[in-house]
Amino acid sequence: MAQVGETRGMILFSRDYKEKDKLIKIFTESAGKVMFFAKGIHRPNNPLRTAIMPFTEAVYIGNLKGDGLSFLNSAKDVRPFRKLQEDIFLNAYASYILGLVDAAIDDHVYDPALYGFTKQALELMDQGYDGETILNIFEMQIMQRFGVALNWRACSVCGKTTGAFDFSSKYSGILCQDHWHLDQHRYHAEARAIYFIRMFSTISYDKISSVNLKSETKQAIRKTIDQLYEEYVGLHLKSKRFIDQMGEWQNMLKPEDKNSDTN
Repeated sequence: MAQVGETRGMILFSRDYKEKDKLIKIFTESAGKVMFFAKGIHRPNNPLRTAIMPFTEAVYIGNLKGDGLSFLNSAKDVRPFRKLQEDIFLNAYASYILGLVDAAIDDHVYDPALYGFTKQALELMDQGYDGETILNIFEMQIMQRFGVALNWRACSVCGKTTGAFDFSSKYSGILCQDHWHLDQHRYHAEARAIYFIRMFSTISYDKISSVNLKSETKQAIRKTIDQLYEEYVGLHLKSKRFIDQMGEWQNMLKPEDKNSDTN
């Protein structure tokens, strides 16, 4: 049964429905993901138009249903993430984050922790923090929503926590260098990539200002996380394909990164 209510939410995506209407999926703080129908949204004077722009958070008001389509009536406290809307690189990273959210949980699943984690990621990107690093942290920590639990804490054989490590599918976690010989098919990832992925699997966003990575390290991290997602999650989102394509030409548009890896 539908009831009129309001909830804070973030736009996941929208698509046209007939000539003047739209279907809009919103990740809400109080009701999980909800698909809304917005009537007459293409009319120039419709006050909802700014509230349903990509990368926007607002308080949405409408007839909320427990299943099926809900109906969006109005919005207030509209807050666009301007940098995400204007910067093609941040736009791509944020789109992928929202795509992961949409894939990770079913509709109408109450998940305020994921809502807060997602909102914080978008806010930090919008404030100018490194989008690639934020995305990597998000990717590693949302894997549990896909039912993936991997051991990044210590060597899966001896429990060692320091030194060089590699990831082993056989052991569903990391192996220290002393035990690499136990899995000839380990990832053979760069040690620096594993170091930061281990960190990203547990780090809180308030520590991100201490992480500064050079481009070669970012590429190694990207390669290893892609390998993990291919093996354990199996998603192939359009937004991720765009990031892959973007990597081929972004160096021509972005200044050369000469920073050393720091944390």
